Amino acid sequence: MPTAPFPAPRAAAASSGPTVAIDIGGTKIAGALVHPDGTMTATTRRPTPRGVDADGVMAAVAEVVAELSESPLWSAAVRCGIGSAGPVDASRGTVSPVNIGAWREFPVQERVVAELAAHGADLPTVLAGDGVAMTAAEHWLGAARGHANALCMVVSTGVGGGLILNNQLHPGPTGNAGHIGHISVAFDGEPCVCGSRGCVESIASGTAIARWALDQGWTPSDTGSDTGSAGSAGAGGGDATAAGVAAAATAGDPIALAAFDRAGRALAAAIAATATLVETDIAVIGGGVAAAGDTLFAPIRHHLAAYATLSFVKDVQVVPAVLGTHAGLIGAAAAATMLLPSSSS
Repeated sequence: MPTAPFPAPRAAAASSGPTVAIDIGGTKIAGALVHPDGTMTATTRRPTPRGVDADGVMAAVAEVVAELSESPLWSAAVRCGIGSAGPVDASRGTVSPVNIGAWREFPVQERVVAELAAHGADLPTVLAGDGVAMTAAEHWLGAARGHANALCMVVSTGVGGGLILNNQLHPGPTGNAGHIGHISVAFDGEPCVCGSRGCVESIASGTAIARWALDQGWTPSDTGSDTGSAGSAGAGGGDATAAGVAAAATAGDPIALAAFDRAGRALAAAIAATATLVETDIAVIGGGVAAAGDTLFAPIRHHLAAYATLSFVKDVQVVPAVLGTHAGLIGAAAAATMLLPSSSS
């Protein structure tokens, strides 16, 4: 967390109070008051409930809002940002998170607005997918700070992302612009869960990396890694996740190296295509798979040289995200700050 003050994200600097930030994921529901300098107070979190219905999950969100309302700074809040795992439809305020089975087209924005009002806060509220929220966070306080045009992405169990264009967050009508995971980079590639073929996610997600390595005959060893995981543990006791593949690649295993080279090539092709389309000059990559470091970034940069060849894209940078676990809450706040009119108060 940066300690020095930073300017508020563009579009809402006129409203100097804190933003209520709520970050909803498959394992936790977190909340905080995020201030215009990027600091957070009143942080709280709950485990995402399992084995409950839609209202049971919402009850945990309501608990987070209630706890935030106990802060002495609650009455100064000027807006609310909700960041959620997707799919999302920001135009309708609904979410259908893959990792929260009880929520399908759940009206989370409407329900949060009602909880805010129940605690005396009638606030303008924005819903953003986690990829868009991460993008807003990294542009405000992270690796994309100072770049007017940026692509940010999360490479984990899936692959998501978002766009900054001309210093503005560009979520698109439904909040899904920049969803780089479902750009097709292999015409004859395997079917993707989205229904298309050869999508980046079907090649470069942690799940896909582990699956491909196993299909090629890679055998997990008992040597683990803390590079973040996506996939499922092997029955033989070894780490059969992307983290295990990354550890094996670091040790020189040829199949593991090939799995990350394949993933890096897919990401490079998508980054180059995005940069060519909208002239982004930086790609920021976060998520559990990105924690593999140069095991992922070296092949991305290597292949990018072959794809980003035009004069206006050949210098595109590829860098790791820097905000880590803070990105969800900071991103929810930054998205609200950037997307709501500056006159909001």
